[in-house]
Amino acid sequence: MHTMKIPNERIAVLIGKNGEMKEYLEEKLKLKISVDSEGEVIIEGESVDEFFGKDIIKAIGRGFEPSVALKLLDDNYLLRIVDLRDYVGRDGLARVKGRIIGEKGRTREIIEQDAECFLSIYGHTVGVISTLETMDIALSAIFKLIEGLNHSSVYAYLEKNRRLLKANRVKDQ
Repeated sequence: MHTMKIPNERIAVLIGKNGEMKEYLEEKLKLKISVDSEGEVIIEGESVDEFFGKDIIKAIGRGFEPSVALKLLDDNYLLRIVDLRDYVGRDGLARVKGRIIGEKGRTREIIEQDAECFLSIYGHTVGVISTLETMDIALSAIFKLIEGLNHSSVYAYLEKNRRLLKANRVKDQ
């Protein structure tokens, strides 16, 4: 059994319309999921299934859409959550989130495209769902932005790594 808490505004997303998402997760992962009105989630099942269920529920709780969170069912995908409070004070939180999102969401879009990942900037966290192959690239780009590196340098870093990934994939074929 595992207990975790998700934000109240994410409860409806986890449960889904008419309970469909919760039922789907229970059936797919062979789990029993209980959610109360305070956002406390209890997961019961086999330890391996619980492990996957915990990450999927955590991802939904941190702002990912269920369709993206379900990618974690694939062993190749990982979830990482960066708590921005560990790196900036409360008054710097909005600025750093703004740097990661970028004007009209452009920086976030570039990170997702070049690092082949999914980002969720929610509350005081940045969530990343990615393969092991590209997770370090996405996290490095995020940390470079947190540290204040200019956007053009981060974009150059991402572009370079995208080219390397592509070259390595061609070479491996």
